[in-house]
Amino acid sequence: MERCEVLIVGGGVLGLACAAHLARAGRDVVLIERHAQLGTETSSRNSEVVHAGLYYPTGSLKAHCCVRGRALLYQRCREHDIPHRQTGKLVVATSDAQLSELEDLRNRGIDNGAGDLQLLDSKQLSRMEPRVRAEGALLSPETGIVDSHALIQSYRSEAIEHGALIITHTTLVGLDCDHGSWCARTRDAKAESFDLQAGWLINSGGLAAQHIASLAGLDCDALDLTLHPCKGDYFSLSGRLRGAVERLIYPMPEAAGLGIHLTLDLEGQLRAGPDTEYVEETRYDVDPAKAQRFAAALQRYFPEVTPGDLSPGYAGIRPKLQAPGAPARDFVIHLQAAPAQAVHLFGIESPGLTAAAALAEEVGRVLQERS
Repeated sequence: MERCEVLIVGGGVLGLACAAHLARAGRDVVLIERHAQLGTETSSRNSEVVHAGLYYPTGSLKAHCCVRGRALLYQRCREHDIPHRQTGKLVVATSDAQLSELEDLRNRGIDNGAGDLQLLDSKQLSRMEPRVRAEGALLSPETGIVDSHALIQSYRSEAIEHGALIITHTTLVGLDCDHGSWCARTRDAKAESFDLQAGWLINSGGLAAQHIASLAGLDCDALDLTLHPCKGDYFSLSGRLRGAVERLIYPMPEAAGLGIHLTLDLEGQLRAGPDTEYVEETRYDVDPAKAQRFAAALQRYFPEVTPGDLSPGYAGIRPKLQAPGAPARDFVIHLQAAPAQAVHLFGIESPGLTAAAALAEEVGRVLQERS
């Protein structure tokens, strides 16, 4: 049986950030990913936004890791030539009643360390984004966009450079324990088995995190760590609207998400989304009939858009800890001490892309304290 110090299960941006961080610290790391390619689930099916840290309760893990992760992410982008742009973002209030909520959001963001946040009245907003209509807005200069695929590859390259072994098309099918170490049973694309012994298990499985935890003997329901997959669809906007806005435009946040917002990619293509739909199965279809509802949501602050301007783009699924109708939940780093040591990462949705490097630091700290 092959041996390693740390086995990471899940090759999304978080698993790869953990692999890079731990390998750089001198750990013997093996990462397995069930798909043929890395980062093909939640990590690459999102808005690719670098979040500033506005929305999360002050003192929460999300707030800390978003702000710390943002600084680390922009630094990585500069050092590794990862395509990105610090576009800035406007959160808009579409009614007088939302203006006080906007001020509350600013105060929370300042407490979190989200940067120099500025409240704008409708005239200031119009001068900044002439085609956006709202009663007021909050400007977040630290928000930006990043090429998620290039970011994923940069973590992969760094991990390999420091000795980590990354194996794709390999699924974890069982976990046993032998004298305080994990004995992992895996299966590859040819249904061939491979066993690996590891002192630590890092569960960064995203949508599969609950299944991986159950293989390790955790009762996620009893621990209130049940995942609730939540699908979000995106639509692309027609070329006639290219250049209509220079910044990301967000409505005020909603119960299960940040609302249908207007973002752009590094090539200037505008897109709208995501919505929120709790699902029982993994599917990535986008219903063209949703264009009417998406257009209505956008028209509250971007009035010139029509349903005809929207075409189905892509979809992603978020591994939410928040059940339908329940309050928002924080990231969870769950330490398992027996029968062997493991770190389980639950509910890593937005701002997970931004927070990945900071979460990897937190995982490294747990291993350091327990070693």
